[in-house]
Amino acid sequence: MSQEPPVNIRFDRGTLLVQASPDRVLPIIKFLKYDERVKLYRVPGYRYAPFIRTLIENGVPYEDEAKAFSPLALEMQSEFMPRPHQAAAMRNWIDGGGRGLVVMPTGSGKTYMAAMAIARIKRPTLVVVPTIDLMQQWSSVLERLFGCKTGLLGGGSREILPLTVTTYDSAVLNMEFIGNRFGFIIFDECHHLPGPMNRTAAQMALAPWRLGLTATPEREDDGEEVLHELVGPLAYRIDIDELEGDVLAPYRTVRLELPLDEDEQSQYLLANTIYKEFLKSHGIMFEQKSDWNKFIGLCARSETGRNAFQAYLTQRRIARAGRGKFRKTWELIAEHRGERIIIFTADNETAYRLGEEFLLPVITHRTKVAERKEMLDLFRSGDYPVLVTSKVLNEGVDVPEAGVGIVLSGSASIREHVQRLGRILRAADGKKAVLYELVSLGTSEMSVSRRRREHRAYRHSWRKF
Repeated sequence: MSQEPPVNIRFDRGTLLVQASPDRVLPIIKFLKYDERVKLYRVPGYRYAPFIRTLIENGVPYEDEAKAFSPLALEMQSEFMPRPHQAAAMRNWIDGGGRGLVVMPTGSGKTYMAAMAIARIKRPTLVVVPTIDLMQQWSSVLERLFGCKTGLLGGGSREILPLTVTTYDSAVLNMEFIGNRFGFIIFDECHHLPGPMNRTAAQMALAPWRLGLTATPEREDDGEEVLHELVGPLAYRIDIDELEGDVLAPYRTVRLELPLDEDEQSQYLLANTIYKEFLKSHGIMFEQKSDWNKFIGLCARSETGRNAFQAYLTQRRIARAGRGKFRKTWELIAEHRGERIIIFTADNETAYRLGEEFLLPVITHRTKVAERKEMLDLFRSGDYPVLVTSKVLNEGVDVPEAGVGIVLSGSASIREHVQRLGRILRAADGKKAVLYELVSLGTSEMSVSRRRREHRAYRHSWRKF
């Protein structure tokens, strides 16, 4: 074997291009897939670390022309002492080989823990985030903590530096070109990563060290397995209730069950009956993910189907935005006068209706960046004591400290509900946070509420009225 040339490894569009003689192939055959087009073997980029480790363990000589990163001189400028949960997360992640997921609530210091990891690994690092807002926030934090300029990739910026922050969209588009330049990759809000497109960003990166950060890892598909494959196993988890009163503000959650007005109840029952009878006649029970597509397809084929779909929209609209919810929202705003309040809705239409009826500022995905920044600044200063939003403030935006949340409507997603709770839990002297959930009595919202409250953060503090 000593006469054979070493295995040659090059980076090629997010993969490893491997040139190896037959005698060298056997110990590494499980990694290799032969590419007939170039007459060479390929290995997925994300398997770089175990591939190299296998070569070393089997004494196979190799030439590594793929890796384009080296150790980096990095020291944190902050003298802040990590809290016990941050230190524990760091220890567990290091003990796991510098690969894995860290689950911590919003406001508990995930970013600082990640900066600790960057300082420990001392390799060029790429941070991947879901939004432009988060890209700017991470950049500011890293520049402050490390005293050096960070690169930005996304939102019209394209500067690649040893510390670079990018969006998932830009990472997907550029990883085939830059995937060998970073030894460490951090996926913030990593529950976005398993999406069919986003996951390619992780697949094309060589980075041996990987960290996934999220407050809400739960998914209803195979996403958690994808995360474990591409980032690593769960390294550390701590939940909202475990940090309450110390790192996070003490809180309570209150579910308010509100009856529909008489005319709304009649309209709801009529629409719900039409919708349910259509489902029953076609054997649709929504037990499988494909049932929704089946429902939509059937609705498009006949007048009866189109009526059923309109009935579905009508009963959902009434349940989500009944007049009783609007009245109760105004009562809660008056009750918490002087506190900062965020009102969450499931859709833009309801958010704008609230804004018009009560003369409140509204932030949706349509709100321009400059206008959103101005609203958040005014909310931070207290000039705007109340903000209304659809889903924009669930994650990805640095929301100023608020103490009251009102969930007027939302999906059955546990993640969404936990994210909304996290928006009001940043600690402050004397603060006691409260999240109100408004539910239309006798509607499908009752079961939606039960499903989205299936998280430990709600079990100790729930009250129903």
